[in-house]
Amino acid sequence: MSRKYRKVVLAYSGGLDTSVIIPWLKENYGCEVVAMVADVGQGEELEGIEEKAIKSGASQVFVEDVRHEFVKDYIFPMVRAGAIYEGKYLLGTSIARPVIAKAQVEVAHRVGADAVAHGATGKGNDQVRFELTYKALDPSLGVIAPWREWHIRSREDAMEYAAARGIPVPVTKAKPYSMDRNLWHISYEGGILEDPWAEPPADMFRWTVSPEQAPAEPEYVEIGFESGYPVSVNGVALDPVALVETLNEIGARHGVGRIDIVENRLVGMKSRGVYETPGGTILFAAHRELERITVDRDTAHFKETIAPRYAELVYYGQWFTPLREALDAFVDSTQRRVTGTVRLKVYKGSVHVAGRQSPYSLYSEDLATFGADTVYNQKDAAGFINLFGLPITVQARLEQKLAQQAGAATEAQRA
Repeated sequence: MSRKYRKVVLAYSGGLDTSVIIPWLKENYGCEVVAMVADVGQGEELEGIEEKAIKSGASQVFVEDVRHEFVKDYIFPMVRAGAIYEGKYLLGTSIARPVIAKAQVEVAHRVGADAVAHGATGKGNDQVRFELTYKALDPSLGVIAPWREWHIRSREDAMEYAAARGIPVPVTKAKPYSMDRNLWHISYEGGILEDPWAEPPADMFRWTVSPEQAPAEPEYVEIGFESGYPVSVNGVALDPVALVETLNEIGARHGVGRIDIVENRLVGMKSRGVYETPGGTILFAAHRELERITVDRDTAHFKETIAPRYAELVYYGQWFTPLREALDAFVDSTQRRVTGTVRLKVYKGSVHVAGRQSPYSLYSEDLATFGADTVYNQKDAAGFINLFGLPITVQARLEQKLAQQAGAATEAQRA
């Protein structure tokens, strides 16, 4: 704490950590604390948050509605890239951090702050995501990360600190897992979930019904795309936020989007997270199926190689980097004709494709048919196979020749 700051903008969520950070900053830095709340779709969690921040000691509270920007400029590009971390995680927390930190920097400029602060722990990924965004957008701002400085070492310590100062927090010792919610997902970590053998408690899930309790009849949903961007649900044009919210409602009532993953954190340890991403699960499935009929084989296969790298950039907090911009340029090129409609069947936790169509479809029924056709001469395949298999043929002939020579040598020795 060698450096002193006059005014600090805190990324405030109203949760346990950021609630105690406000008085801690004032007590330890002697600074004014401005709370910045980014509305990324937390819903009812934002009710009364301004009053709560003021009671915790904030001098000002800014609630920034970044939901449209979040979906249009962060979530949709991620979906178009096909970015899924370690094959399962749809990056709900990860993708929200750069938009939150960007809003925080903008508020810092607005109020003339000389530092920013966040509530991420020194063990997690979020500290990197926040701070890389600060560095990218304004490296002159000071950065305070209380979890790397204070004496508090657990959520139990934080709860005691809050209780001593009369600060109400939405966590109890009986139910101490951490929860993060936005338009894209809800995440759960900590508590009983720290045991990877333990099944998540049924009453933990806040969004989706269990697949066992989902409706007995499937629901069909049609999603329209233009150049890889989702634009409609069931024929109704929707703005980005409304579209995601609509798919969330459909997915949640059918138990879609629950995952349980032990993931590799950027800092080097493995951690267990449980996530609900109902609308996102549907959207990824639809986009992938539309690409299958509109993107040529070589481009599609190459795009699959960059999708994990894109996911790593999101997970590692490297959103504002030249590489992410370069990958987006490639993705934009691949998405020019990813236009059309995908029909999905949603049923008891699963999503199945039921149909897909596009004015730019590369699928040709005339070519693919097993019936009689006049556009494909099957005899042509023989020449193709001969050329395609030439290296195999050459290798096989060599092996035969060597075997014959070995056999002749053996016979000569016997003679």
